[in-house]
Amino acid sequence: MYHPSYILDFASQTLHPIQLLFLFSPHFLIDIFITRGRPKACLKPHSPHSPIISHLIDPKIQTQLRVSHPHAIFHSQKINKTMQSRLTKPKTLLLFFTGLLLLPCSCLCSSTTNKAKNATIIPHQFKEAPQFYNSPDCPSVMDTDSDDTNTDTDTDTYICSEEAVHVAMTLDTTYIRGSMAAILSVLQHSSCPQNIFFHFVCSSNASLLRAAISNSFPYLKFHLYHFDNATVSGLISTSIRSALDCPLNYARSYLANLLPLCVRRVVYLDSDLILVDDIAKLAATPLGQTAVLAAPQYCNANFTAYFTQTFWSNPSLSLTFANREPCYFNTGVMVIDLDRWRHGDYTRKIEEWMEVQKRTRIYELGSLPPFLLVFAGNIATVDHRWNQHGLGGDNFRGLCRDLHPGPVSLLHWSGKGKPWVRLDANRPCPLDALWAPYDLLLTPFSLDS
Repeated sequence: MYHPSYILDFASQTLHPIQLLFLFSPHFLIDIFITRGRPKACLKPHSPHSPIISHLIDPKIQTQLRVSHPHAIFHSQKINKTMQSRLTKPKTLLLFFTGLLLLPCSCLCSSTTNKAKNATIIPHQFKEAPQFYNSPDCPSVMDTDSDDTNTDTDTDTYICSEEAVHVAMTLDTTYIRGSMAAILSVLQHSSCPQNIFFHFVCSSNASLLRAAISNSFPYLKFHLYHFDNATVSGLISTSIRSALDCPLNYARSYLANLLPLCVRRVVYLDSDLILVDDIAKLAATPLGQTAVLAAPQYCNANFTAYFTQTFWSNPSLSLTFANREPCYFNTGVMVIDLDRWRHGDYTRKIEEWMEVQKRTRIYELGSLPPFLLVFAGNIATVDHRWNQHGLGGDNFRGLCRDLHPGPVSLLHWSGKGKPWVRLDANRPCPLDALWAPYDLLLTPFSLDS
């Protein structure tokens, strides 16, 4: 027997709050909820006093419920003419059109509905990761200028240590699952995991994100920085994929402003990747005498495709690459010299190109092209093994892709397809199996154990 509170708890995880008002209102005993004309499923609790919910349930959710609640009764049926005729009832019509109006926007970062939802909960629960320890030959990360001996809890002791490996990532409730996997992979493959200091940048839900990280990684040394979306919201132009327009995607351009001045070098990582090698090797990449950043370069890529014909036909713009040999590089994995960045005021140079884009459309790909305009042809090279990118497919369909030839130290699911989304949909690509072992998602099996 299932208490009404269970039904309410289940529905609250799958429906919009206003839809819940209709479902549980005493004036609306709902027995039909049709969305997009697909098959429906209903969950009937074994209680005459419990409300009967009949709404669209994703097949994955049905499977999870059958595992965790084997006594629930599920009914699935195609929508037939009899059911369609019932839509003529005023109450059901009202619910139907309300449901259509409440369909979520495809871009989570621009949807006010999802902003409100993200402000209250993180959509997943995560397991606690194991603790990782330094090998005996790891250098000490103690700040020699500090008299504080309480180094176990004082993050200030570590944050300015030259022996620490600094890693920067952005955090939000949409990609938190990917971030968790990335963090775990960094720690698991590091020879000195206790020497790693994480710098997380978020634009909202700081307390929730901090709690999520702390619960899964109780011993992690990290600091959370607030990024004000208003900093770039007036500079962002629409791109070919709505997810690329989120202001937080541009936070990597502001790391030199956000991180303490004592942090001189940082490794920036996207949230949709895993490492299978020691990040200290990547952090130690030589930058030479003048390079501000290092990243794998792909000189066989069609560099001209990253900018519009308007850009290339205007000499005052295209001459930007004069005396340079520019190559495409992916900004999801970068080693950045923050001292040189600050000295050269590169944040402002990136902003200037974003201002040009607002006046004249010169590119289509969000935060990447400004980096290419400022740095392409002037960066230090990193071996391709450190960014096996494109595993998420292109920006339109997200089809499966294979690894590039050669050794692998980092796998990057850049593109539309994300491994956790495809795994949840039971439509994984072969390489998604390499991401799955780092997934810290707390499943129904974990909850029952």
